[in-house]
Amino acid sequence: MELLWIIFAFLLLILGLVGCFLPLLPGPPVSFLGLLVLHYLGGHPFSSYLLWIYAILSLSSLILDYYLPIWTTQKYGGSKAGQWGATFGVLLGLFVGPWGVILGPFVGAYIGELLAGRKSQEAWHSAKGAFVGFLLGTGLKMMLVGGMIWSAIHHI
Repeated sequence: MELLWIIFAFLLLILGLVGCFLPLLPGPPVSFLGLLVLHYLGGHPFSSYLLWIYAILSLSSLILDYYLPIWTTQKYGGSKAGQWGATFGVLLGLFVGPWGVILGPFVGAYIGELLAGRKSQEAWHSAKGAFVGFLLGTGLKMMLVGGMIWSAIHHI
């Protein structure tokens, strides 16, 4: 029975890695669930410290996933309209599919800047900031999930 729990835990870990790219699947929390399955049911306990660190990082990644595109839009010179556009782009992109989440902040920031009366070149620069935020968030999630997978492999 223990082997089945281990296989299930690794499926969750891999599903979490896929979730780093898919918008409706929260990658790090799903992978963290895989670690919990290994810890409690798979017969391979982790230290409480490691589990707490991964829990905090997983929760932080959920928050950062929504705020990074908005923050980088601002850092690239975007106005409040661009930030709101990036926010609406992220939210609307959730309903469009994988490409919607990838392009949503970019398109939303661009449209928001244009609606605020900025020139196309300025709006484009702001939209690049939103896209950088998306890439940064995806990279951070991949590193976190990669660390969880590494921890799980080394505990087996």
